[in-house]
Amino acid sequence: MHLPPWFGYAAILLISWGVVGIFQKLATNRISAESTLVLLIVGFLLFEPFVYPGNALFHYSTRGLAYGLIGGLLNNLGAWGLFAAMKSGGKASIVAPFTALYPLIVVILAPLILHESVTLLQGIGVGCSLVAVILLSM
Repeated sequence: MHLPPWFGYAAILLISWGVVGIFQKLATNRISAESTLVLLIVGFLLFEPFVYPGNALFHYSTRGLAYGLIGGLLNNLGAWGLFAAMKSGGKASIVAPFTALYPLIVVILAPLILHESVTLLQGIGVGCSLVAVILLSM
């Protein structure tokens, strides 16, 4: 079986984000959501030199830089929301799967903004994910 090039990266994400919820909950059991967010950013900065493409940052288009900055801001807002939810008593086993529904927003917005199509089967998959989170939270 031939796997597409993106699959390895997606598998890294699956494993990393699958394990990170445990450490996020352990952190927010002991420190504030804001402190956990700062440590997330420090961890990102420590990792960045290993993945930086080597091009000077300002050789990219202004629009590309703006999209990246907005993505970073929204990512940090979301991370803070996750940490605050866990700090305020949310169980990692419920909060993490609920917040993992963020692709639902992408599925809704991608056809409108990116002009991508969503198949019926993909729509059914989104519906199943909603049912799964409801079942997990009971």
